[in-house]
Amino acid sequence: MSIQALLETMERLQESHESLLELAQDKTQIIVSNNLDQLNLMVNKESKWIRVISEANQQRILLINSYLISRGYNPNPLITVGDLIKVIFNAQEKQALMQAQQKLLATVMQLKSVNNFNQELIEQSLSFINYTVDLVLGAPEDDVIYQNPNQQTYGTKRLSVFDTKA
Repeated sequence: MSIQALLETMERLQESHESLLELAQDKTQIIVSNNLDQLNLMVNKESKWIRVISEANQQRILLINSYLISRGYNPNPLITVGDLIKVIFNAQEKQALMQAQQKLLATVMQLKSVNNFNQELIEQSLSFINYTVDLVLGAPEDDVIYQNPNQQTYGTKRLSVFDTKA
């Protein structure tokens, strides 16, 4: 059995991850511009690509197990492409699989970096929103003044610049 089908699946995984990387890079601009409608559309597109990647990954596992069985090894759903490379003796197949693996790994690492950056942007945005809400509504009174822990409280009062009862 040749590894050609596995290489095609690895190429499909590569293309899917590249598409996901492009979406993640576009998402950075959407987060910065604070366009929630576009962000929702982007998340839906990402979900579709994640499903495609999941299906391709299942196909990868099946192909690796088929290859192992054809070579007299016991199938193992946890075996990775790196593990498979160790048992391949054909130099051309080994080289092609190593290149596909390295290319996919580089794309995944790039995607991880962009996603971490996007996560930081979202966390900073949320921190700014919380800060703004505290400025407008005021910090809860509990944070500013000591209160006897045995004393029962009836809700939290906020010290605010604005009279919210008016």
